[in-house]
Amino acid sequence: MPKKTKTPAAVAAAALRRLAAMADYERARQVQKYFKETIRSFGVGSPQVRELAREFHEETRGDWSVMEAIALCDRLFPRPELEAKSVAALVLLRRHREFPLALFQKTRGWLEANYLDNWASVDTFCPQALGVLLLRYPTLLAAIEKWAAHPNRWVQRASIVAFLKLVKRQEYLEPAYAMAARHFACPDDLVQKANGWLLREAGKRDTKRLEKFLLANGKNMPRTTLRYAIERFPEEKRKRLLRQTRARQ
Repeated sequence: MPKKTKTPAAVAAAALRRLAAMADYERARQVQKYFKETIRSFGVGSPQVRELAREFHEETRGDWSVMEAIALCDRLFPRPELEAKSVAALVLLRRHREFPLALFQKTRGWLEANYLDNWASVDTFCPQALGVLLLRYPTLLAAIEKWAAHPNRWVQRASIVAFLKLVKRQEYLEPAYAMAARHFACPDDLVQKANGWLLREAGKRDTKRLEKFLLANGKNMPRTTLRYAIERFPEEKRKRLLRQTRARQ
C-alpha cells in the first residue's frame, strides 16, 4: 500500500500555522460579541477559512479516504479556535459522498465532549453532515429523536439543525415538525432559536402547514421560537399569530 504523503497530524499542524499567520486579533475581539459564551478566534474571515479548507482538500484528495478526514476533525475539533474547527469540518464535508454510518455516533461524541461548543461550529458542520447521514441511512431518524432529551445543549441544537436541509423535501416535514415539538420545554435560548429557524425553513416548503402548526402549538412553545418561526410572514399575519398564541403557560 502506498504511503500517505500527508497525515492528518501534518495537515492539522499546517492548518494551525496558516491560521496563525493570517490572525487578526482586533477582528477576533470583535467576533466575541456574537457569542454569549467565551470563544477563541484567530480573527480569520469565513472566505479565507473556506479557501484554506479547499486547499487542504485538494492536497489530500488523492491520498485520503474519509477516515483521514475524520481523523483531522479528531485533531482540530478539540482546539478552542473557531477557525480550526471550521477548517476540519469543511474538509470532511467535502467528502460527504463517503460518509459512513459510524459518523453519526462519532458526531454525537464530538458534541458530548463539547468539541463543537458554540452555535457557529455546530451550524457549520451539523446541518450538512447529519442531513446527509439521515438521508442516506433512514433508520437514524429514530436514533436522533433521543438527542432531543440529551442534557448537552449542543447535542440538542444539532438534533434540530440536522433537518434544515431535509425540509426542502416533503417527506421530511413530518419528522422535522415532530423534532421541533420535542424541544418546546427547553429553556435554552440557543435551542429555542434553532427551533424557530427550523420551523421558518419548513415554512418555505409549505407555508400553510407552518401556520396551521403554529396555531395548534404556539401557546406551548417559547416566544423566542415563535418569533423566529414567523419572520417570513407578512407583518399583519405575524402580529395576528402573536396575538392568537399569547396564552402560553
